Amino acid sequence: MSKVKKPHSVYTLLVEVGRKDGDGLPKTATGAALMCYASGVDEAEAVRETVAILKQAGLNPLDVSGYGSLEERLKEGHDIPEEERALMARALEENSVVVAQTTAFYDEG
Repeated sequence: MSKVKKPHSVYTLLVEVGRKDGDGLPKTATGAALMCYASGVDEAEAVRETVAILKQAGLNPLDVSGYGSLEERLKEGHDIPEEERALMARALEENSVVVAQTTAFYDEG
């Protein structure tokens, strides 16, 4: 009896990371936000996979905000440019997590 593969979707996730030795963030940064596209049968799986991969990469995930699948975002009226769609397609094709953008945080003081 073979398992039926559930179809995957790509989810847009914003992951906030804190500092950790060897994380590769700029020295004066206090953390960062990572815009990720992650493949999964549902958003919960995409979040779990993303957190696991970021931890393996030496990052310290603190919080994840989900913005839904491509289909959900389109229904909500989001304008999704071609380059963003291409990254989403890559995440789906590779069944992986693509980090599309990293924004470092700095103390204002």
